[in-house]
Amino acid sequence: MLKQELNLRLQQKLSPQQIQLMKLVQLPTLAFEQRIKQELEENPALEEEKEFGDEDYGSEYDEWDGDDDNQTIDTDDINIDEYLSDDEIPNYKTYTNNYSDDDEDREIPFAQGTSFLDHLESQLSMFRLDEEEFEIANFIIGNLDDDGYLRREPQAVANDLAFAQNIFTDKNEIEHLLVNYIQKLDPIGVGARDLQECLKIQLQNKQPQTEATELALELITKSFEMFSKKHYKKLMEKYEISEEQLKEAITEIEKLNPKPGRSYSGNTKTIEHITPDFTIKIVDGELELSLNGRNVPELRVSNAYSDMLKTYKVTEKKSEEQKKAVLFVKQKLDAAKWFIDAVEQRRNTLMYTMQAIMDFQRDYFLTGDETKIKPMILKDIADKIGMDISTVSRVANSKYVNTPYGTFLIKDLFSESLTNEDGEEVSTREIKRILQDVVADEDKRKPMTDEKLMGILKEKGYPIARRTIAKYREQLGIPVARLRKEI
Repeated sequence: MLKQELNLRLQQKLSPQQIQLMKLVQLPTLAFEQRIKQELEENPALEEEKEFGDEDYGSEYDEWDGDDDNQTIDTDDINIDEYLSDDEIPNYKTYTNNYSDDDEDREIPFAQGTSFLDHLESQLSMFRLDEEEFEIANFIIGNLDDDGYLRREPQAVANDLAFAQNIFTDKNEIEHLLVNYIQKLDPIGVGARDLQECLKIQLQNKQPQTEATELALELITKSFEMFSKKHYKKLMEKYEISEEQLKEAITEIEKLNPKPGRSYSGNTKTIEHITPDFTIKIVDGELELSLNGRNVPELRVSNAYSDMLKTYKVTEKKSEEQKKAVLFVKQKLDAAKWFIDAVEQRRNTLMYTMQAIMDFQRDYFLTGDETKIKPMILKDIADKIGMDISTVSRVANSKYVNTPYGTFLIKDLFSESLTNEDGEEVSTREIKRILQDVVADEDKRKPMTDEKLMGILKEKGYPIARRTIAKYREQLGIPVARLRKEI
């Protein structure tokens, strides 16, 4: 049985302009620059402001006089005046300080070097391999990960060879080439299937072979799990060795490279460069905030498209083709104006948000003392600037700020609060820093358990549960006491 009924309900929906703004707000500086370049390429009605005046577009639109077609149409639904203005560039521009005095210092030359895979492939020619063996070995090298490990099953590699290069082989041939050739390449340890094999290969090739090296090889080969879990007493009992002998073997193992693939950089140096979105400086004892916009061009609506509308407006007889053309122009002009407005709103949103964060954490930015970082959550800043929490989150999660004390992610400034024994609210960042210092100063022969760490922090005035200590320890990347033990 069919049943019809009416439902009345309110719904909130974001307009396309609001969606566009939110997408721009969450973009970091480099991605934002690329987004502007993309929009300039896709929308001919949007252009960069020229430094030496406007271009002369010639007379390519002069022929558009309405005489090609006698058919006239009603154009009352298109308000041409909305797109025209007496001012040359009224509200269609955004202004950004695109360059700084130290631009030349920021230009870093890069050199082209040999990649890790090229380095390995070049060594294969030293072996006497026939053409098919060389192709298989080359294919195996191509399956190594960034650490230099082959983390795929030999049979899977053989199957891919059959599919990709029409070379039919089996897992035994794959293992033969891997062990006898690829694992002989430099850096030593490359081609291993796991950490244990990687360390084993390096110890086998270590020269000269000493008692400590031989013991280290035996530990890795026969007691790797016991060694990795740091059961040192059991190892000393099993191999009937002294603590000093075990320590010498561990020293040999610590000299090995667990990720040989990352040790090779050829003749280039890999640099991870973070482009900060904001810069905070201290000028005459006051904080000064600036937004990085040196590569963001000044934008405006194309004069050529405005001229097209002027021509259309004064034309007495308007054809169907002209109507279609002016609708296209209107669409592009709307998109250009929306984008320029969104760029300006993005700038304002970022500045308002970061200004509020800077004011909230003023003591920290003036001194660099992490103990002065106040507990701060997204809602604190959202309430202060009158924006939604999601907007603050978009700004904080993907933006970096350059300060006199280093460059870091803005979201790292946010933290929950805990109350100490004096009833004062303190940031969890402060507690984590204290926890980190306590672990760094502990006796590594007898590392402290979470229970003992809880007691020490309580003595310092921070009554925290053991499970909270464990949570903070994991967030700081500090292993459990057993794995921090040294001899």
